[in-house]
Amino acid sequence: MTQVSHQRWGTVSGVGDVDMWVLQSSTVRVEVLTLGAIIRSVHCKGKNNKMEDVVLGYDDLEGYVSDKRYLGAVVGRVANRIARGHFVVDGKEYQLDINNGPNALHGGLRGFNKAVWLATEVEGGVSLSLTSPDGDQGYPGEVQVSVSYTLQKCQTAQLDTSWVWVPARGKTLTAEYRARSTKTTPINLTNHSYFNLSGQGAADIHDHEVSVSAQSYLPVDETSIPTGEIRAVEGTPFDLRKPVLIGAQLKEVPGQGFDHNYCLSSPRVDWEERHAVRICHPPSGRVLEVSTSQPGIQFYTANFLDGSIVGKGGFKYLKHGAFCLETQNWPDAVNQASFPDCLLRPGEEYHHVTRFTFTTI
Repeated sequence: MTQVSHQRWGTVSGVGDVDMWVLQSSTVRVEVLTLGAIIRSVHCKGKNNKMEDVVLGYDDLEGYVSDKRYLGAVVGRVANRIARGHFVVDGKEYQLDINNGPNALHGGLRGFNKAVWLATEVEGGVSLSLTSPDGDQGYPGEVQVSVSYTLQKCQTAQLDTSWVWVPARGKTLTAEYRARSTKTTPINLTNHSYFNLSGQGAADIHDHEVSVSAQSYLPVDETSIPTGEIRAVEGTPFDLRKPVLIGAQLKEVPGQGFDHNYCLSSPRVDWEERHAVRICHPPSGRVLEVSTSQPGIQFYTANFLDGSIVGKGGFKYLKHGAFCLETQNWPDAVNQASFPDCLLRPGEEYHHVTRFTFTTI
């Protein structure tokens, strides 16, 4: 049984009041802000029954208002990168603001992460909605978007055509995204929570084990835009099909660390929920498993945290101090015809589901 409550958390000047919603069960507590539909915290038990907050964030509202790393937020209208902030839809060119090197990232200078969403209670959780006007951040069409967060007991799920048993003692946080548009527009919504299963104050994620259910990934250029190649993971440092320690694997990956899209399906397959990732922290016994209907997931190892962010409890967030599991369409899909279609057309509904399941070993 999930108890749902909410309270006023603060006010953003010129934007409005911000509430915090709490989803509480016997083993998991989730805090959600109406600013940015942010997952502010996830408290869950380890093998010693001790509750720890496994999501990075801030102690006060001002931290989230000034945040530039999207901690816990829903990002959009288009998550990840669009090359040169430029695309063509129905023969018309669109130019977005550039906010990540030469590219547009996570919806623009004031994306969905900086908006205050309207919240209503639903069974076991909260639904948040937002209207993005025509021309918002340069995108076409007025978009009605919603995300619901619900906390439920784990159940058996049929994923990848085989039955996967999820232990009944765990809890699943489900994020369900929906959107409609008055004009054809690219759309790609995800949650950008940073996780560390050890809890607040942990220096890094080197002692976490990761496995990703993907046969291929997308190589990127020097500005993190996919080259267009869909490359098999076999024989590369990106092969995470079997559990590996993140710390050891970071030594093998070129560049700063992982910041790559893993392909969970082929570009033209039908909507289907699939198992994506399992991450285990053996010292605490905490396990996070993710399933999603999205065709990709960005595995990101917080390569650009540098200690300048002071988070909860006064802890400084360092490089490789967390991981993100951004379920998504493939980056720059609006400019790459061989990638899954990212366009939402009038009369259609955008609908995707991502489930975060917390258990212990």
